[in-house]
Amino acid sequence: MPELVTQHEPGGLFVIRNAGNIVPSYGPEPGGVSASVEYAITALKVTDVVICGHSDCGAMTAIANCTCMDHMPAVGSWLRYADSARVVNEAHKHASDSERVASMVRENVIAQIENIKTHPSIRLALSENRLALHGWVYDIESGDIDALDGVTNEFVSLATHTEVRAYPISPLAVAV
Repeated sequence: MPELVTQHEPGGLFVIRNAGNIVPSYGPEPGGVSASVEYAITALKVTDVVICGHSDCGAMTAIANCTCMDHMPAVGSWLRYADSARVVNEAHKHASDSERVASMVRENVIAQIENIKTHPSIRLALSENRLALHGWVYDIESGDIDALDGVTNEFVSLATHTEVRAYPISPLAVAV
């Protein structure tokens, strides 16, 4: 529950939840995620967007382990939006299955940050310097959150790096 993690009251956050924390790239046939993103940014004037993955994510585990999705064709099709994360993750060496899954979760957060930047409402808000994008990975067991540092492209503890963001990496990053 994002409200509990961020200490917000119920209804204090505009939350979009789905398998794999997927944000499809903007396209000619926008779906529910695209409509929700556009509404949050344009109508509600949301100033911070967080793409939040979590430890032991079932969707990312399925991708990392090349689990056959033939019996769930809609899920398999949906998870194709994480293909760029899968390709990058497969190119790395991993010491264990659990490390491969943890890496997949992080790569997917990075990929979804890139996907959301293709949405017109996001691009406009970023160009007007009124939006920050954050990439988080929540560890369910410990409650810790690692955040994507857009400068180093590494995940760091949010507890000790409270101002870190994935994009823009600095006020100058969006200067026109």
